[in-house]
Amino acid sequence: MHHLACFISAHGFGHAARACAVLQALRQFQPSIQLTIYTQAPAWFFEQTLGPTFVYVPCDTDVGVVQSTPLDENLPATLNRLQAFYPFSSTHLQTLANDLRGRHADAVLCDISPLGIATAHTAGLPALLVENFTWDWIYAGYVTRAPGLQTFLEPLRQIFASSDLHIQTEPICEIWPSAHVHTTPAARRARLSRAEVRSRLRVPERAPMVLLSMGGIPEHFTFLKALKQLPHLHFVVPGGSQTPCFEDNLTLIPHRSQFYHPDLVAACDLLVGKSGYSTIAEACQSNVPFAFISRSNFREAPILTAFIQQHLPSLEIREADYPSLTWLTKLEELLGQPRPTQQLPNGAASIAKALLQF
Repeated sequence: MHHLACFISAHGFGHAARACAVLQALRQFQPSIQLTIYTQAPAWFFEQTLGPTFVYVPCDTDVGVVQSTPLDENLPATLNRLQAFYPFSSTHLQTLANDLRGRHADAVLCDISPLGIATAHTAGLPALLVENFTWDWIYAGYVTRAPGLQTFLEPLRQIFASSDLHIQTEPICEIWPSAHVHTTPAARRARLSRAEVRSRLRVPERAPMVLLSMGGIPEHFTFLKALKQLPHLHFVVPGGSQTPCFEDNLTLIPHRSQFYHPDLVAACDLLVGKSGYSTIAEACQSNVPFAFISRSNFREAPILTAFIQQHLPSLEIREADYPSLTWLTKLEELLGQPRPTQQLPNGAASIAKALLQF
């Protein structure tokens, strides 16, 4: 394989992070591979892992679930976008297929873009699917609240079923008997040492570092002042400020900053945040205790919760308790729990090998 095209869902940063992990591993095995990335996830996010050596094509590859906040979904807006996005027009597919041919792509990696699969087949190229859930499975959990979603379930399932290589990564929400490969979670690798990261964040040497991470969907943190009531803990908050801010026991940084998220996870003593795929994958690479907020309305939530509780010291924070901060009093107990002595293998290498062997 000389040139891989990638269609990546821009639903949060989780799919982009997993794709980056896979492409990072792929380059280890085949450094000369050319990459073209089709997505609306920002180019800088991919540059953090892959450097500038890829082609970025802005493209709406997916709808996903429209979210008002990291914890709240907007089903009417989701339905409106789905109705505008599907079915794919033959003209649009042919335009994208011609673009793939013009770039001499050999295959199309999809996480978890149905448009990528359809475009690959239009171009006569293999479609390589990586997922821990598919959108038809997610939407089926919302049908009672948004009956209009029913229309999209079977067409989407047929698209996902048509992939030429189907790779599932833990935590797997629905086992597909037709899937070719199952792997452990795929995570981007940390690059800097724990000591170097903490020094740059201005975290005191002996202070437990608590990373508060809500993923790629912007969050308005209204309780930062309350964190100062725990001065023996040092809180690092990506997305907590537009510019780096160092104040008492708080380090607030923008979503886009000089700090690489896997480095932050590897350097922290405790992770607090939304139970998203990439956050779980990175936590498992460092066996970090995880106080996680589980989204009760999201169908994936119980499966992610069970996986976290099986593999990491953890505390589940109910959505209702998150803004009330009652969980703050339980952080000390979680910090005191022993970390696992063994970590899960990084599934990114297994996925990369499967892609190359296909």
